Amino acid sequence: MKDIFYAIQDLFVNVLFWPFDKLREVQLDSWWVANAVSLILIVIGIVAFVYWMIQLKSFNDNNEEDKSVTAHSYL
Repeated sequence: MKDIFYAIQDLFVNVLFWPFDKLREVQLDSWWVANAVSLILIVIGIVAFVYWMIQLKSFNDNNEEDKSVTAHSYL
């Protein structure tokens, strides 16, 4: 039973968190490299937000949404 927990520990420490350990070592040398993951996620979030707004505008322009007072029961 103890071997299962050691296997889980080994998986997380030596495999899954390995990239974060490398980023921690690099952070003193280059701020840009250390924050590359955050910058990539910010760019993905901005692209997704712009795409979502374009989709909402297209549905709004086609008048596909029911905007009547009785459209939603909580209104």
